[in-house]
Amino acid sequence: MLAYIAKRLVAAIPVLFGLSIIVFGIMAMIPGDPATAILGAYATPENVERVNRDLGLDRSLPEQYIAWITNVLQGDFGRSFRLNRPVLDEILERFSATLILAGASMILCSILGLLAGVVSAVRQFGWTDRIVTFFVLIGISTPAFWLGLIFILLFAVQWRVLPASGMYAVYGGGDLPDLLIHLILPATTLAIVATGVIARLTRAAMLEVLRQDFVRTARAKGLNEGAVIYRHAFKAALVSIIPVIGIQAGFVMGGAVYIETVFQWPGIGAMLVNAISTRDILLVQGGVLVVAVTYVLINLLADVAQAILDPRLKT
Repeated sequence: MLAYIAKRLVAAIPVLFGLSIIVFGIMAMIPGDPATAILGAYATPENVERVNRDLGLDRSLPEQYIAWITNVLQGDFGRSFRLNRPVLDEILERFSATLILAGASMILCSILGLLAGVVSAVRQFGWTDRIVTFFVLIGISTPAFWLGLIFILLFAVQWRVLPASGMYAVYGGGDLPDLLIHLILPATTLAIVATGVIARLTRAAMLEVLRQDFVRTARAKGLNEGAVIYRHAFKAALVSIIPVIGIQAGFVMGGAVYIETVFQWPGIGAMLVNAISTRDILLVQGGVLVVAVTYVLINLLADVAQAILDPRLKT
């Protein structure tokens, strides 16, 4: 298993290297001048030239990239000019909030998606299957940011049963129950699409497994239907479902950018939106790179879990 993990880590190195180039290249192509954004009303040609020289923006793009990635590999992500603090400190402070939101969403969508997919497969072509399929298709087709606004309108504005924004109450609160109450709307909104995808693929995987010989053999031995479904069929189907959950974790991390904006959740997504609008290049590059690394690590964990369930994949 250790050799398999090491092989997967080595395979992730070129992926991360390519991601760093893409992140740097996209930021370099964004219109606007960071020096002008920093100086504002004091953006004279002389001051702009001085700031560009101080930031290293007067050098060629390859030179800028080499300098940036060298510092990153040493743990130095640079300094945010807008916040006047180290980029890594800001990212770590914000990232915990994003992990809470994304983690809650993944737990929610995994449980609901797996349950809905199994029930839909077992009741194929029945009313349960049709109802689950209908709601799954609605969830997949609905834009998450629009759904978030609808949730705010209904649960926060009209019915006033849940808070509309923030991670904790402005006055009082700050404890775990307060966090969980504020987490309900954004986590549910973020989980909707991933729940639909996991449910659809779980249904397909279960239907394929239920047609195999070992399931018919288990039933012929007299095992009750629950044991056949959950102890045999579901375990076999889970091997092909786990990678899908890993992929959806990446989409949840990406979706957190606009969901955090809608619900004013103080995570890395909201930080990136503000940094992009102010051309805070180092903060954007560092934040996107950390999200990308997290996505790669999550998929690595999914591959390891898949290999544990099916040892043939280690070869």
